[in-house]
Amino acid sequence: MKQNRRKRALWITALLLLALTAGFFLYAAVYYRADQTALDALRSDGRVRVSPTDYGWFFDGPGETGALIFYPGGKVEETAYAPLLRLLAEQGTDVCLVKMPLRLAVLAPNRAEKVLAAHEYAEWSIGGHSLGGAMAADFAAKHPGRFRSLVLLAAYPTRALDPELRVLSVYGSEDGVLNREKLREGEQYFPENVQICVIPGGSHAGFGSYGPQRGDGAALISPEEQWAETAALIREALG
Repeated sequence: MKQNRRKRALWITALLLLALTAGFFLYAAVYYRADQTALDALRSDGRVRVSPTDYGWFFDGPGETGALIFYPGGKVEETAYAPLLRLLAEQGTDVCLVKMPLRLAVLAPNRAEKVLAAHEYAEWSIGGHSLGGAMAADFAAKHPGRFRSLVLLAAYPTRALDPELRVLSVYGSEDGVLNREKLREGEQYFPENVQICVIPGGSHAGFGSYGPQRGDGAALISPEEQWAETAALIREALG
């Protein structure tokens, strides 16, 4: 009798684990896809060379001394950020866009190590959008002195950052996804050298090019306007 109960318990446990695993993969299978504007931004031209890499994508512009590692938002196809990142590359900051497993940076928060091993730059910065920004902040916190700047787009840190780190925190005024309470709590981890900016009319999804996002507010500016303002803020922060 006891043996039968053990077998039954094992079967129930196995079925529960199977159901949870299947549920997780079904959850991850539904994601925001890069639109045609984003795909067009992946084309190389005389100003920026865009190429696939082992870690994701490399936006190689006229800059030579510094580069930004970028983590995409959760459940967002990484190429959706191509328009913004292309702007940065055009303006002198090369960008390494990281592709995450199942489009969830939380599954590979240390993926930046692969990028650092692939390129040699005098100065490195790291950042990301939403969940990707949080994971980028976590990586920066665990590697003090490795990065010059941290760029958070609608994201916040969850642990203390290097006091010498330059931090830029940007979000849109119409963002309906960002947890403002968590954002305020995260400010305790910022170093003194932090710049917090709100883009008037900007939304959560406006940092990428993947269409409207569930729970987000309606943007009052165009995606092009949000990309341009974001790129200008990042360039200023990176110096």
